[in-house]
Amino acid sequence: MTQLRTLLIGTALTAFASTAAFAQTATQPAADLSAQAQVQAPAPAAGQMTQTAPAVAPAAQGVQMPTPAPQNLTAPGSTDPLVQKRNADAQANAEYRAQKKQSKAQLKEQQKAAKDDYANQVRNAKLNKNADKAAASNELKAEMQGQPTGAAASGEAHN
Repeated sequence: MTQLRTLLIGTALTAFASTAAFAQTATQPAADLSAQAQVQAPAPAAGQMTQTAPAVAPAAQGVQMPTPAPQNLTAPGSTDPLVQKRNADAQANAEYRAQKKQSKAQLKEQQKAAKDDYANQVRNAKLNKNADKAAASNELKAEMQGQPTGAAASGEAHN
């Protein structure tokens, strides 16, 4: 009597689970068979040893098992407004993240270009400074040796 009751309860639970699974997904007609087999199996009495068979038979050596087809986990065209809002929000978030990533990459590129431009300006300023120093030094050396430079060479004299 106890086993019959357990069997009936297991069958009822399996039927309930399969109808719930069928209602949730139209692309998955059969629920997981190993889970159904475990629910339907009666509980062993105390002191009895049971041996469980594997749910899936192992593949022979050298033979590959076929890969299951990919399953679509979201309903393709739900009429539920909450589901539509959730899907729209997910799509908007994905677009926002992509735009943010692109904007961040563009900002980094602009900053790198500005940094390179600044480095070139500093390098040119140093070169100009060194060239001006060298010109001033040469002019001072020429004046110290008594050679006329600039306005003195043209005949103008300052009194």
